[in-house]
Amino acid sequence: MRRRWLGSLLAVSVTATLAPALATSTATAAPAATRSSAAKGALDQYVKQKPQWKRCDATAPAEFECATIKVPLDYRNPGGKRLDLAISRLRSTAPDKRRGVLLSNPGGPGGQGLYMPLGLRETLPESAQQKYDLIGFDPRGVGESSPVSCGLKPEEENWLRPYKEETFDKDVAWARDVANKCREKAGDTLPYITTRNTVRDMDVLRAVLGEKKISYVGYSYGTYLGAVYTQLFPGRADRFVLDSAVDPARAWRGMIQWWAEGAEPAFDRWTEWAAERSETYGLGDTPKKVDRTFWDLVARADEKPIELDGYPNTGDDVRSGMRGAVFTPKYASEGVVELKKAAAGQPVSAKKLAAFIGGDTGATSATGATAAAAAEVPSDNMTASFLAVVCGDNSAAWSRNPESYRRDAIEDKGRYPLYGDFASSIKPCAFWDRSKEPATKVNNKVGSLIVQNEWDSQTPLPSAQALHSDLKGSKMLTVLGGEGHGVYPNGNACTDGTVTGYLLTGKLPAKDVTCEATPASNAEARKNQKRGGVLPGSPLAERAPDRF
Repeated sequence: MRRRWLGSLLAVSVTATLAPALATSTATAAPAATRSSAAKGALDQYVKQKPQWKRCDATAPAEFECATIKVPLDYRNPGGKRLDLAISRLRSTAPDKRRGVLLSNPGGPGGQGLYMPLGLRETLPESAQQKYDLIGFDPRGVGESSPVSCGLKPEEENWLRPYKEETFDKDVAWARDVANKCREKAGDTLPYITTRNTVRDMDVLRAVLGEKKISYVGYSYGTYLGAVYTQLFPGRADRFVLDSAVDPARAWRGMIQWWAEGAEPAFDRWTEWAAERSETYGLGDTPKKVDRTFWDLVARADEKPIELDGYPNTGDDVRSGMRGAVFTPKYASEGVVELKKAAAGQPVSAKKLAAFIGGDTGATSATGATAAAAAEVPSDNMTASFLAVVCGDNSAAWSRNPESYRRDAIEDKGRYPLYGDFASSIKPCAFWDRSKEPATKVNNKVGSLIVQNEWDSQTPLPSAQALHSDLKGSKMLTVLGGEGHGVYPNGNACTDGTVTGYLLTGKLPAKDVTCEATPASNAEARKNQKRGGVLPGSPLAERAPDRF
C-alpha cells in the first residue's frame, strides 16, 4: 500500500526565561540558583548572535532574507553540541507602523517553515504585513536546520499500516527495525528533536531578533508548538493564532487515534449527503444503502485490487483514502463513483480520485522552496523528524508491549471500521528510547485565538475544544460547516475579519465566535484533500494526510 501524507536584549532575560522551562528536564537537576547562573553563562553565546542576513536564494525575492543561527542540542548542557537553525524574514512594509515579529509554523511535525513568510505575504492583508516582520524557520532537525535522517527506504516510511493477523509479526519487526535504524543513524541527536526544545529555540530566536515578545501563527502541529510556548514562556507570548488545533493531552498516540474517531461522524454525514443526491451519484437513496455501496467496494477491492494510476489498490487502500476524503462529502462521493468505474474497468478521472491515487509527501511547496535546497535534505527527513517528535515528546504514551497494539487495533477496527486499525496498530514508537523529559501539561491563562473548522480530517473539532479548555485565556472561532484542515485565511469575511482584527489590535473577541462556512471558503478544502498536495499561495508549506 502506498503512502502519500529580534535590537539587542540583555542575555539575562532569555536565560531567566529558559531556566524555569528547564526545571523539569531531569529529576536530578541542580538547584535553581546554580542552574540559572550556569545557564546564563552558557546561553550568552546564543543570545548575542548577530544573524548574517542574505538573500535566501537566487530565485527568491531580493527582500526575502535568510540566515543561520546556532542553538544547543541539549538545553541542559548548552555548552555542548550545537545545531543550526535556519531562519528567514520579510521586513514590515511600513516600519513606522511595525509592532514586532510574527513567527509561523506550517505543521508536521517535520514541516519546513523557512519559506512560509512568502506564502503569508501572498495571503495576509497589507495591514498585517505593515504590522510585523514575517519570520520563518525550519524547526530543529528539519529541512535546512541540521536535518536528521534514519536512512530509511521509501517503503519503510509507510508508518500507518492496517492490522492483519497474517502480517502483524512482520509489522512488529518493521517497527522495531525502523526504531533501531533511527537509533543507529542519529541516536545522539533524535532524543533532542522535541517540541519543548523547538519551543526553546523559538525563544532564543526571539532574543536574537531583539524582541521582548513574539506573535505567532501556527497550523496543526504548529498549534501544539504555540501552546507549549505559552506554557514555558507565558510572558513572551503576544498575539497567538492557533489554527486547526492539537489536543495537548493526546500528543501523540491519542492524536493519531483521533483520525479514526473523527472519521466516523464524518462518514455518517457523508452517507446522508450522498443519499439525498442519489440521482446525481447513484450510490444509494438511503444512508444505509450508501454505506453498503462503500463497504461492498472495499470487499471487492480486497478480492481483486482496483488499479489506479498503474498501482493496485486493496480494500485497505480504499479505506485509507476515504478517511480524508469523507470530510468533504462531494469530494468523497465523486471519488467513490470513480472507484466503482475503475473496478469495472472503465475510464476514470484522476482529478476526482486524488484522495485515493496518492502523491509525493515531499512535494515542493508553492511558497518557494527550491529544488536545490531540497536536494540537500535527506529523503527521509520529514519522516525521521516526525518520528522523533511523535515518539520522543511523550514516550509514556506508547506501550512497550506489541501485543497491546494488536488488541487495540482489533478493538478499534470494530469501533471505528474506516480507520481504527491503521491508527492503533504498531508504530516504531513502541521501540523508541525513553523521553529525555516529561511531556508538557498545557494549562495557562495566556491570551490566544483558536481557529477551527467543524469538519477537519486531521484535527477534529473536539481536539480544538480541548485545547481551548486548557488555554483558559483563549477565545475560539468555530467555522460551522467548515471543511478542510487549515482555516486562515480562506476568503470568509467572518473568519478572516476576526483573525486579522486580533493580529492588528491584539484584542480578542469578547466571547467565542461562530462563523458559517461559505461555498468559496469550503472550496479550498477540495484542494486540501489531495494527498501530499500543495495549496498554491497557501501559508501552509505541506499538506500530507499522515501528518498534522
